[in-house]
Amino acid sequence: MRHHLNTLFISTQGSWVFKDGKNIVVKNGGEVIGRVPIHLIQSVVCIGQVSVSAPLLGYCSESGVTVAYLDRNGRFQARVEGPVAGNVLLRKAQYLKSEDDNTCKTIVSTIVAAKVYNQRALLRRSKRDHGDANGAITQADKLLGRLLDKLPQDHTVDQLRGYEGDAARIYFECFPNTLRGDEYFTFSGRSRRPPKDAVNALLSFTYVLLTNDCRSALETVGLDPACGYLHKDRPGRPSLALDVSEEFRAPLAERLCLSLVNRKQLNKRHFTIGDAGAVMLNDDGRKIVIEQWQKRKSDEVTHAFMDEKMPMGTVIHAQAILMARHLRGDIDAYVPYLTK
Repeated sequence: MRHHLNTLFISTQGSWVFKDGKNIVVKNGGEVIGRVPIHLIQSVVCIGQVSVSAPLLGYCSESGVTVAYLDRNGRFQARVEGPVAGNVLLRKAQYLKSEDDNTCKTIVSTIVAAKVYNQRALLRRSKRDHGDANGAITQADKLLGRLLDKLPQDHTVDQLRGYEGDAARIYFECFPNTLRGDEYFTFSGRSRRPPKDAVNALLSFTYVLLTNDCRSALETVGLDPACGYLHKDRPGRPSLALDVSEEFRAPLAERLCLSLVNRKQLNKRHFTIGDAGAVMLNDDGRKIVIEQWQKRKSDEVTHAFMDEKMPMGTVIHAQAILMARHLRGDIDAYVPYLTK
């Protein structure tokens, strides 16, 4: 299992990244601001105006290190990687089972149930820590519970997607009740492209970080991150990475966003507004989020199925392993990660 802190994030605008021997070197304004041996790195994430030399791109591809490019708002732009890794028999099984209705229904039902369960856990944590003055969290908890009760029944994949959408609506309608920051952090619903407020900017940025980690984990075990079950296949979309990320959105991405807002680690000065009204994290804001993202991935949690403690970041790789084992037929079902 690969180490969970082996992603190099480069967010300083105007940086030049190049190869020096067996090292990745980052220079800004003529000054070297970072140097990392490539054998310690699994992926490099360049955010905004960051340039990478051709020799380094080639060396990363040869060494199995992926290089991803995000825009300054955290939206995925491109990814450079070497030859496809993994067992061809595993990928064949993955493709075949993506065409099997029963397998798809089972996997999708499991993922949706885990997502809803983890959403309820986050709401309950907020209620326990801060109370529920207007009863909105209690009501959302009940509605999500009713949806969970329906999921074990026999449904089509499209019906399950509908339930996932219903759960998201209930959850995000209640989400403002979990926010305890200053008045700048208002939230009236998800707005993605572009994010219309600071909370949506935070959510979108952390979702991109999460998807990148899920994609790397799936590729590490030999799966194709583009062939999914809950998310329909589209050119350029990492559908399976998005599938696996669903169970981590509440305990990892959304919980981190709440912590950053409620602990007042972020404020209005960490955001900018674009010409089209898009709200974006600025350089200082991104650095804070990335730093706290890495710290959150270091937090130890108990993986119930594996019956052991591990860092949160390693749980993502554990789930990729479980998905591969299920698709190979080693275990009867995909076992999701459920938080407390």
